[in-house]
Amino acid sequence: MSGNGLVSSIRRLIQNEERLRNPASPFGQLRLKMNDIFDDGGILKEVVQPGEGPPVPENASVIMHYSGFLEYSDQPFETTLNVKYPRIMKLGRDVTLAGLELGLLTMKKGEFSRFLLQPQYAYGDMGCPPFIPPHAEVLYEVHILDYLDSGQVDDFLTLSPEEQNTSPLSTFLEVVDTLRGFGNRCFKQSRYYNAKDRYKQAMELLENREADCSAEKETLKTALLPVYLNLSLTELRLESPKKALKYGNKALEIDHANTKALFRCGQAYVELQEYESAQKCLLLAQGRKPFDSDINNLLRKVAMSYKENLDKQKDMCSKMFKHFHSTTNI
Repeated sequence: MSGNGLVSSIRRLIQNEERLRNPASPFGQLRLKMNDIFDDGGILKEVVQPGEGPPVPENASVIMHYSGFLEYSDQPFETTLNVKYPRIMKLGRDVTLAGLELGLLTMKKGEFSRFLLQPQYAYGDMGCPPFIPPHAEVLYEVHILDYLDSGQVDDFLTLSPEEQNTSPLSTFLEVVDTLRGFGNRCFKQSRYYNAKDRYKQAMELLENREADCSAEKETLKTALLPVYLNLSLTELRLESPKKALKYGNKALEIDHANTKALFRCGQAYVELQEYESAQKCLLLAQGRKPFDSDINNLLRKVAMSYKENLDKQKDMCSKMFKHFHSTTNI
């Protein structure tokens, strides 16, 4: 062991002894009601609100709120609580603090916990100037909103097209469902380009899969329908009505009476100012759901816009006719 390493080890031992001798400190009080995860005193955990389901898997992508605190500080040195929608963070890539990542692997969806991390599991002997001093013990408060098993997706996407095509259908559909779940999360956070990328990944996998039998072909079509609908809505949010119409029509090829697909196409036609086509789609949708307020409101909008458009055309024709009549009388 080098001289510097020996000095650091001695300093760490002294600090640990000081912490044990001073249980009345803020972190000392917390320590009394925490569990030692690895029985080495490096990561202590207190579950404030239990979660549900299995724990976060390795290589997962997590959606969480978290705040990091130094002892005797009421303000966090980092937090996500100032944003409405925290970004999706992948373990091992976006979450790089060893103690925090190991702590996350013990958590479940919906869980809120506190973790007290010793320097060797946090920022080490050097700290992270100017915010984290050397040899700092830190507290993290973490609330897992959701997580996605992205490790399975990452592994699947590294396979060749042939290997993807011959993978078990159940595994294949799990990957597609996870990608769509990613897209849905991004969409809810108004990150429409990210959502579109995830939906297109799912779509391409489904479209490129070669079905062994008619039953599998129907299963793939069933999985494709919501992806097309997601893409159509996303393109509407991105103000791309032609692309929205394309995906809406793809959905109708699978289910010609699908109310959502008819409504999406109607919305796209409205944006394209093709009111007759919009009205046709929306009337079909209304026939399926006569009391749907979104459909009925858009139909009224179409009727008003269609009338305004006809009035403008009539006015234009009238002016052209008057101009033509005046020139013929010269």
